Amino acid sequence: MPFAFKPFGLMPGLITLTFCGICSLCGLLLQTRIAKYVPKSENASFAKLTQLINPSISVVFDFAIAVKCFGVGVSYLIIVGDLVPQIVQSIFYRNDDNMSGSQEHHMFLDRRLYITLIMVFVISPLCFKRSLNSLRYASMIAIVSVAYLSGLIIYHFVNRHQLERGQVYFMVPHGDSQSHSPLTTLPIFVFAYTCHHNMFSVINEQVDKSFKVIRRIPIFAIVLAYFLYIIIGGTGYMTFGENIVGNILTLYPNSISTTIGRLAMLLLVMLAFPLQCHPCRSSVKNIIIFIENFRKGKLYDNRASFIPLDNFNSEDPQEAPTQQNNEEPNLRSESLRHINIITLCILLFSYLLAISITSLAKVLAIVGATGSTSISFILPGLFGYKLIGSEFTGTNERVPTSIKIFKYLSLSLFIWGIAVMVASLSAIVFLGTSSH
Repeated sequence: MPFAFKPFGLMPGLITLTFCGICSLCGLLLQTRIAKYVPKSENASFAKLTQLINPSISVVFDFAIAVKCFGVGVSYLIIVGDLVPQIVQSIFYRNDDNMSGSQEHHMFLDRRLYITLIMVFVISPLCFKRSLNSLRYASMIAIVSVAYLSGLIIYHFVNRHQLERGQVYFMVPHGDSQSHSPLTTLPIFVFAYTCHHNMFSVINEQVDKSFKVIRRIPIFAIVLAYFLYIIIGGTGYMTFGENIVGNILTLYPNSISTTIGRLAMLLLVMLAFPLQCHPCRSSVKNIIIFIENFRKGKLYDNRASFIPLDNFNSEDPQEAPTQQNNEEPNLRSESLRHINIITLCILLFSYLLAISITSLAKVLAIVGATGSTSISFILPGLFGYKLIGSEFTGTNERVPTSIKIFKYLSLSLFIWGIAVMVASLSAIVFLGTSSH
């Protein structure tokens, strides 16, 4: 987040952060409005909504989810590669300057070594588990980690005179300092608010699903995130100015507090990777099924080709599939094999990208420009425009003004999402991002 301010400057960055937060909030509010169009007997989801509009665009949703989750997973591995060598150096080599040039020293500080070890012995075993319920306790660890990291950033801002600072620009940087277009980090602002793929799950768990009640949830979440990003982004940028990089923890001097912060971030990303792998492999599986059924000339129907992951994870016998037949064991075994193959491919490609790419900012920018804009703006806007007010189609009833407002808000959000995706991807490809 502090790095996202670099090409904007402080005040334009705050304005952009505010605008992106409002747009994301509009997307979440649209989801609370369109959830009612899903039959009451079923849970709301993007997949269910695409069945109401056009089953053939289901693959678009799955592709957006897959790209977003895969990109976030890669960024987690890049963070591992950034942090672990610093942790090792601060613990074992703090007072051993004579080893700085030795081959052994270099080998034990190689980022690829630690990405490989953590991928093989920590992340992979967790990703192959069918049930991730045991990882729900990681949420509390995540909250504690974020709180500590936030305090660490604020502490270094207060004591910034001890650090190597660059020029801080309150308006857009000019001259040689404007080395990158603001469009290259705009997707990071968009990515920061992306929680839309979980919104329907939150709605489904509510007792009262009325819009007046549910709208409080996204409003509270976005406002809380907004103030956190203002504090962290603003203080982080003002600490280092134009010297800021994608992972701010790499700029702090070795100390006990910094080492604890790096350990907290390391633990956070290791436990969070499987939570990205799970929806990614489900979406990839759906894409494969879509392609197979398209080639066969069949309508898109996941249930015709495999047993969903949720059926393997159900702990309630009443939630398990009730239909039994002779083909089910073979279908279940084949689905498990496919799931394992997809998981292996996700891990392999994530690993290869992580050891090849060192730019965390570039990964987050690409993910924000594609997956995040699709989930946050394009899909909610499309669903809202198509579904809101559809109950008045073919009737002589007058469409309420509030319905019209939400309908055209949906269209505006859809157009905005397309514009952000095209502009940001063009800037990333032709203008590039920072190497860090």
